[in-house]
Amino acid sequence: MNPLELSTSPCPVGRASRILGDRWVILIVREAFLGATRFEEFLPNTGINRAALTSRLTALVEHGILERDPPEGRRAEYKLTEAGRELAPVMGAMREWGDKWLFDGKGRTKEKQ
Repeated sequence: MNPLELSTSPCPVGRASRILGDRWVILIVREAFLGATRFEEFLPNTGINRAALTSRLTALVEHGILERDPPEGRRAEYKLTEAGRELAPVMGAMREWGDKWLFDGKGRTKEKQ
């Protein structure tokens, strides 16, 4: 099974994590929230290669998290759909958790307790 295919799990967390648990997907969604819309704009802050970005953008469009305008051709823009915009609290919670538990307040990784 392709890791970005929808899960048939009866658990909604399991189904969501099948798509959102991919390391690149969450960074692409973050960049979309920060205003990235063009293919080239997703590259610098994610560290993703072009082939992986292409496949992840395609999956995000297929799963209704992003929309592509125009649907075919070059120079498309990717925008969050309603479903994608509803991930805002999830992204915010991840940021808060990371700030609290992974950094010391000075941008340095916390030492394990």
